[in-house]
Amino acid sequence: MAKNLLIVESPAKAKTIEKFLGKDFQVKSSFGHIRDLEKAGMGIDIDNQFHPRYVISDGKEKVVRDLKNLASKSEEVWLATDEDREGEAISWHLCEVLGLNPNTTKRIVFNEITKPAIQQAVQSPRHVDMNLVDAQQARRVLDRIVGFELSPVLWRKISVKNNLSAGRVQSVAVRLIAEREREINAFEPQSSFKISAIFTATDTNGKQVSFKAEGGRYQTAEDAEKFLQSCVNALYTVSDIQVKPGKRTPAPPFTTSTLQQEASRKLGYSVSRTMQIAQQLYENGYITYMRTDSVNLSNTALNDLTNTIKSMYGGEYHQFRRFKNRNESAQEAHEAIRPTYMSNTAVEHNDWKRLYDLIWKRTMACQMADAQLEKTTAKIRISTNKEELTANGEVIKFDGFLKIYNEGRDDEDIQEDELQEGMLPPLAVGQELPLVEMTGTERFTRPSPRYTEASLVKKLEELGIGRPSTYAPTISTILKRGYVEKRDKEGIERKYRTLLLKENQLTPKEAVEITGAEKSKLFPTDLGLVVTDFLKQHFGDIMDYGFTARIEGEFDEIASGKLQWNKLIDDFYHPFKGDVDNTIETAERIKGERELGMDPESGRPVFARMGRFGPMIQIGNADDEEKPRFATLRKGQSIETISFEEAMDLFKLPVTLGEHEGKEVSVNIGRFGPYVKWGDDFISIPRAEDPFSVDMGRAVELIREKQAADAPVAHYEGKPVTKGKGRFGPFIKWNELFINVPRRYDFDHLSQKDIEELIRAKMEKEANRYIQQWPEEKIALENGRWGAFIRFGKKMVKLGRKENGEKYTPEEVAQLPLETVKKMIEAELPGAFEKPAKKAAAKKTAAKKTTVKKAAAKKKTGK
Repeated sequence: MAKNLLIVESPAKAKTIEKFLGKDFQVKSSFGHIRDLEKAGMGIDIDNQFHPRYVISDGKEKVVRDLKNLASKSEEVWLATDEDREGEAISWHLCEVLGLNPNTTKRIVFNEITKPAIQQAVQSPRHVDMNLVDAQQARRVLDRIVGFELSPVLWRKISVKNNLSAGRVQSVAVRLIAEREREINAFEPQSSFKISAIFTATDTNGKQVSFKAEGGRYQTAEDAEKFLQSCVNALYTVSDIQVKPGKRTPAPPFTTSTLQQEASRKLGYSVSRTMQIAQQLYENGYITYMRTDSVNLSNTALNDLTNTIKSMYGGEYHQFRRFKNRNESAQEAHEAIRPTYMSNTAVEHNDWKRLYDLIWKRTMACQMADAQLEKTTAKIRISTNKEELTANGEVIKFDGFLKIYNEGRDDEDIQEDELQEGMLPPLAVGQELPLVEMTGTERFTRPSPRYTEASLVKKLEELGIGRPSTYAPTISTILKRGYVEKRDKEGIERKYRTLLLKENQLTPKEAVEITGAEKSKLFPTDLGLVVTDFLKQHFGDIMDYGFTARIEGEFDEIASGKLQWNKLIDDFYHPFKGDVDNTIETAERIKGERELGMDPESGRPVFARMGRFGPMIQIGNADDEEKPRFATLRKGQSIETISFEEAMDLFKLPVTLGEHEGKEVSVNIGRFGPYVKWGDDFISIPRAEDPFSVDMGRAVELIREKQAADAPVAHYEGKPVTKGKGRFGPFIKWNELFINVPRRYDFDHLSQKDIEELIRAKMEKEANRYIQQWPEEKIALENGRWGAFIRFGKKMVKLGRKENGEKYTPEEVAQLPLETVKKMIEAELPGAFEKPAKKAAAKKTAAKKTTVKKAAAKKKTGK
């Protein structure tokens, strides 16, 4: 048994570090957090200084048991979790669970997993920093309070069957996306005419080359035409040439935020994928710690960079720099993200190589020389009106850092007037230039672009909202909750006008361009818009950018020991709780309703609103004698922007197309999207396809494709086996069993042996699945990945404990009576077995009618 037990967060890191420390150390992993706030209730004692109630996380009991056993046999326990606040908190939780004293237990930190760094850390240990622990604890407690108190308000006040939630950072992130969307929707493009001209001149080889010059901008076609008309029969002369030296300076090395942004621009990675790969690179010793907001580089790294650049490119390419953090809260002791050894120019792992290459090049570039440029500006005078055109050229005299790296830019940072400057031919003052053509082109102003994941991170960082460890989980949460969706937007055709002056003839033309196309952008859903409006109306502080940023600053004060975490929570909680109680008592239920017009056939009002299953169009009121008609919005449509005509088009479905093989064929849109119905069969229409365009020929084609897909590929025990691809990947279906097909099988060429093997494995698994079953009650005790659990209908319920707090043994679970299991379900799902009273249901319906009627009345009176 090794004398020392060193505990890290991940098993990959444990393997790497154990190689460096020798036989005196045994390195084990906690597999991340081992404790969290209990899930039953808030998990916080509000009346006892907001004391958190922690429990060992589900599935971590064995990890804790094994670590306790190893700790008891070791002479000394070392804690080597990550160096951020989250890592510090994990070290403290380990102390609490393993019975270690945080004031005496050795705690080591390092920002790279290399032998020198690990050995140096072991030689200079410290103890758990309780200020950092308290800062993380404050964030966790505050966010739990906000989520626990706000989410039930949303459940009560928004009529949507959805797992609604709110959060201190996630709700503000949704607000940013929602406000950008509304800004785009309200934007009215303004047109103007940009003048450009093409001239020819002789280059250094005596060859005629063309180059471009730019003129002014005119607000109307008439003004542009007047200018171009004045250029008829003009002479064009070079009136001035200015040559100025210029330079470009490299960007700082990567922080978490800038790595996420650049990986999105250049590699197309999502924020979560970037962080996942960066984590793996760090744990395997290739890069330094990937959660940082510092641009600082250690002296060791700077020396390594100096030697690498000089040896690879020569001394003239090296330029020593120290970058200063703009973010005042960034810790100078931390480092930017960089390779651990610059001599490792690449990694072999397919999933890692592109991100590593990006980090290596950015780090190299930050210590390389400026790129030296020569910028030429030529002014060209027009003889007939004394106006001037401008031609710009740029020559790279010394490439410097551009030899290996050039930073990408976001859409919103690129101005329309920026020119792609190229080289100009040699020009001289007084030289006459022949005009090839001059054009006045209509151009339109553009709204700010929608956010990408990366540009949202950039905006959150600018506003001081969140920290490096929060960006990826925040974006994942708002996507998962359905408040935001990431998708492409197709462009639309737009006509624009041009005025062409060529050979002294002015010709007006009309052309078409595609505008508004976007790829992988963040769009707020109707649910996200409705929830954002509700929270802004009733919880202004939570949704205020400045307030959210101030809270982050106060977390930093706790981390530096300047503020008590309980005081921060106390100052926040009481006014917030008052807002919650007041909102529950006084706020009306909201549906995001918008009246579009009157149905010409029935004379009833048409509304766009949120329904129980999402955005929809409703014809009629709930209290009308005739029941309202409903239609689901199509993908890309919103209750905020849908027109009356678009809404009425949705009621054109279902439409009957005819008969095929004696069965009726129709097209409709359901809860899960558009489909063709053939008799009793439902065939999905591909997402990209417009259901309104599906005719009989296309419907029959889809039916035949479905028949081919559903045709048996084999038989087992006399019953057919079919295969398909679903939400969780490829599968085969036999005897009503859906069996996932792992990657090790060739799904397109499954043999009879493969199929029999898969079915037998599934049957064996199913046989071991149930411990006890009560089918009539829709209750079962099942074996799960982490132990036994209760299945109640479609819900999974945690198995309770015995009265003394101990877990049930497998033998005891097999003998549990139904009544005991029902009590466990009732504890987790209060009212699970209660039948709603008919009287109460009627009352609820009546109340709903009144609300709708009242809303409609308000609209009709214009209030």
